[in-house]
Amino acid sequence: MTATTVRKTTWSSNPPRRSSQRTDQGRPLGQHGRARTSSSVEKDETTDLIASNKVEGTAVYNRQGEKLGEVYNFMVGKRSGGVAYAIMSFGGFLGIGQKYHPLPWNALTYDTGKKGYVVDADKERLMGAPNYAAGEEPFSRPEYGQQVRDYWSSGLT
Repeated sequence: MTATTVRKTTWSSNPPRRSSQRTDQGRPLGQHGRARTSSSVEKDETTDLIASNKVEGTAVYNRQGEKLGEVYNFMVGKRSGGVAYAIMSFGGFLGIGQKYHPLPWNALTYDTGKKGYVVDADKERLMGAPNYAAGEEPFSRPEYGQQVRDYWSSGLT
């Protein structure tokens, strides 16, 4: 495995404020009332943490090295704060026919050599997985999350 570059987030030295207060520009302040400097957005990465904007768009491969798609976004548990699913975009052209496949976050591993995530599934398994089209909101139905969990817990191939 190759070493990853670690970058530090830059915070301004503004005095702490309550998170309900806003900056002069009307934007909410970050955690603990600290406002980020504009140059810190690209640098939101440590050895254990990465900003969501750096994950979105990252390629997803299978163990055979085939590119399956890319991380479109991810679903975070409201109460736990943990990432439950990476939503992988797959197929389509210019957004037409695009399908979204929820993958359990713990099924993905980051490969520094590929600079992408790897899932232990072939294209056939992925094509049979629960998916949805743009504009659909399947997670609003509780049974959909269970369907995704059941599919992927039945064994990755």
